[in-house]
Amino acid sequence: MKAILGKKLGMTQVFEGDEVVPVTVLKAGPCVVVRKKEEEKDGYTAVQIGFGEVKERKLTKPQLGYFKKYGVDPKRYLCEIRVGREDLSSYNSGDEIRVNVFKKGELVRVSGVSKGKGFAGVMKRYGFGGGPASHGAGQWHRRPGSIGASSDPSRVFKGKKMPGRMGKDKVTVRNLKVVDVVEEDDLLLIKGAIPGKNGSIVLVKGEGS
Repeated sequence: MKAILGKKLGMTQVFEGDEVVPVTVLKAGPCVVVRKKEEEKDGYTAVQIGFGEVKERKLTKPQLGYFKKYGVDPKRYLCEIRVGREDLSSYNSGDEIRVNVFKKGELVRVSGVSKGKGFAGVMKRYGFGGGPASHGAGQWHRRPGSIGASSDPSRVFKGKKMPGRMGKDKVTVRNLKVVDVVEEDDLLLIKGAIPGKNGSIVLVKGEGS
């Protein structure tokens, strides 16, 4: 299982020979295996991992009891990762997953929640061209235009591109290259941009996993 939770720290650039490469820096792990989910008991096989320290006083008693049941220190974030039945036996509660599960040059996919942009019009949300900017087109510059037909069908079809909430969606970016792995600082440098704002939590998985 090549997967780890991490925190997006920001973007910078590094040199590969004479080439400047834009990278996103992640504080990836260390994560701990909290529990295993088995086919017989839970209906599917998965490994639940935890990431990030949290003070016990910030958790409810049921949450504390959950971590104590599996004998691990409380974690701020939890995430389930599906694994095959044959791979499940190699994990136990308390096992640590560190950034060295990834190697330089590997391809990964990163899942996170994109930046929320609030309520947006069709020009910003979908790239509409807008209306005329002159010749008496008063107050029409950024409107979407006609949104439906006449008496038939007398309604607006579902899925019509209109103003609304933009961003704050789960996004997965695939085939991103691992530029470097800094084991001593638990840092993962990934080529290009990944979803979310600085400080957000992302899931990094190997493309083959």
